[in-house]
Amino acid sequence: MRLFGEDILPLAAEHVVLAVVPVLIGLVISLVLGWWAWRVPAVRRVLVPLTGVLYTIPSLALFVVMPLILGTRILDPLNVAAALVLYAVALLVRTVVDGLDEVPDDVMTAAVAMGYRPGGLLVGVQLPLAVPVLIGGLRVATVSSFSLVAVGAIIGQGALGALFTQGFERFYTAQIVFGLVSIVVLALIFDALWVLVGRLLAPWTRAARGPGRSAAEDDATVGARV
Repeated sequence: MRLFGEDILPLAAEHVVLAVVPVLIGLVISLVLGWWAWRVPAVRRVLVPLTGVLYTIPSLALFVVMPLILGTRILDPLNVAAALVLYAVALLVRTVVDGLDEVPDDVMTAAVAMGYRPGGLLVGVQLPLAVPVLIGGLRVATVSSFSLVAVGAIIGQGALGALFTQGFERFYTAQIVFGLVSIVVLALIFDALWVLVGRLLAPWTRAARGPGRSAAEDDATVGARV
């Protein structure tokens, strides 16, 4: 499909890759760092606030600085991907720690008494019970990532964000609006996918909701950062 002189589907596919892959990489890193922070109070006191501060760095500044850190070209998509991994880690480390905090002490005690070691305890007990909290963090990180990818258009790596810059150059409002709506739709699709994953991995949350509450009432509030 070609609109405004651009092949929209390749741009959309690129946008999805640039937005989702860094979040998944960030999740893996955050699971390690978050578990470490949860186990070691001294690390927690430093790491959790530090990752929070990291998220306050303006995205455009980070995109521009990345080539200096990585030794890449200014137009290399790796710059955007690496910056988005950092933002995902900044959001998800606290989420992992909070999720592990939510696991009841009596469940932990029972698991240890059954012979679970730290690694098995994390994978077999803590992470499954922390799924609702983790999914909430992943939803926020993913929606945020979709919006931040568009900022990369300023350095030539924004996928659908390129519709913004071209629209501004041409004073073509329709192109800007189309790019905005496309990004919002993609973000909502992946937000809904995370909700589905959460319900599949933690079906007990639906039973705990009760007959008088809807899924929408229990869904986490998701914010997007531009």
